[in-house]
Amino acid sequence: MHAFAAWLQASSASNTIQSVSWVIPLLQSIHILMIGVVFVSSLMIALRVLGLMRVDQPFEAVWHRFAPWMWSALIVMAGTGLLLVLGEPIREFTALSFWIKMLLLAAGVTSTALYGHALKSGVRVRGSAEFSAGAKAMSILLVALWLSVVFLGRAIAYDREVWGALSLHA
Repeated sequence: MHAFAAWLQASSASNTIQSVSWVIPLLQSIHILMIGVVFVSSLMIALRVLGLMRVDQPFEAVWHRFAPWMWSALIVMAGTGLLLVLGEPIREFTALSFWIKMLLLAAGVTSTALYGHALKSGVRVRGSAEFSAGAKAMSILLVALWLSVVFLGRAIAYDREVWGALSLHA
């Protein structure tokens, strides 16, 4: 993996990103803003399921309000993330935090999509507008999963300090 990262870092696209002083900070800023949009959107959906926010609105209305923001932000976040990896491939590919983040990100996107589908299909307590205990537990788990993705994104910069001997840095 290190050889591929070194080759990628020597590419003209990577050199362009590295050589323009404002590109990486701009990409990081957009990436972080999108993380905020994804997290807040998923949090609002989860809080509705838990009955803590927007209980005066049907779930479907809350989903239709926040899900498009979440999915759009995920697309922009993926694009900026790819460019950040292209700009600093050795740093990213040798960070254990990066690989765990990618795994949790895949789990988060998949789980959120499946969760949204299940909630829209009506995983509710029979004869009630309330959600089942399982749906509520899944809401809490998804918020924790997205928080973990946020933490691991920040941990990439401090991979050795976070993981110590487990870090992939040579």
